[in-house]
Amino acid sequence: MLNEFCLTTRYHRKYAIRILNGPPPGKRRARPERRRGLSYGHELLSILTSVWEAAGYPWSVRLKALLPAWMPWIRKRFKLSPAIEKQLLAISPRQMDRRLAAKKNQKRRRIYGRTKPGYLLKHHIPVKTDSWDVQSPGFTEVDLVSHSGNSGEGEFGYSLNITDIQTTWTETRALLGKGQTAVQQALDEIAGMLPFRLLGLDSDNGSEFINWHLQAWCERKQIQLTRGRPLQEGRQRAYRAKELDSCTKAIGLGTL
Repeated sequence: MLNEFCLTTRYHRKYAIRILNGPPPGKRRARPERRRGLSYGHELLSILTSVWEAAGYPWSVRLKALLPAWMPWIRKRFKLSPAIEKQLLAISPRQMDRRLAAKKNQKRRRIYGRTKPGYLLKHHIPVKTDSWDVQSPGFTEVDLVSHSGNSGEGEFGYSLNITDIQTTWTETRALLGKGQTAVQQALDEIAGMLPFRLLGLDSDNGSEFINWHLQAWCERKQIQLTRGRPLQEGRQRAYRAKELDSCTKAIGLGTL
């Protein structure tokens, strides 16, 4: 029967099986009509963009959460209709990302150009590969430790720690915030206090160290600036702390 049906209709065998196993003609299930989502007009997008800029360009989930708190400011600045206010409070973070995508790209290009910040600079600063294989003092590890307590909001103090690999000599400076200029000035002060010449700095990939300001200072002072491998910095830091602890115990200085 199947062979004769395929010969008569010239259907492919698999297609014929699918038709014969399906519902009879005229009794097929109607596909449910897809309902189109809400359509957001120019007025709503203009208000959303203004709130996004006034709030300091937060990401979409945070912008969605802070919209109810900004409603008094929005009602005072714009003439909101009940329909627009309802749509503004109902818009999803995903729709916010779609509607603000052009503005975000424009703002990003205005600030950074078409290149990601720090991307090209990382190619100029090599990854340190010799680790502890140094025979003379002057090659150091540098790190910034935050003292923010249980909250990372606002401005708080940091400790800038620099440790010489060969002698374990350690210097620390206190900083308010982690601005690039403050970090460079603290390193300049430490370089003048060391009993040996500063020859190298090895840091993590934080923006307080990977910046053009510090690189120019290192080039002027003829200091080798290197960085750790991304995603391996925590493991390397723990290993270095363990090694320094064992070294200081061996020479009777106690733990760091």
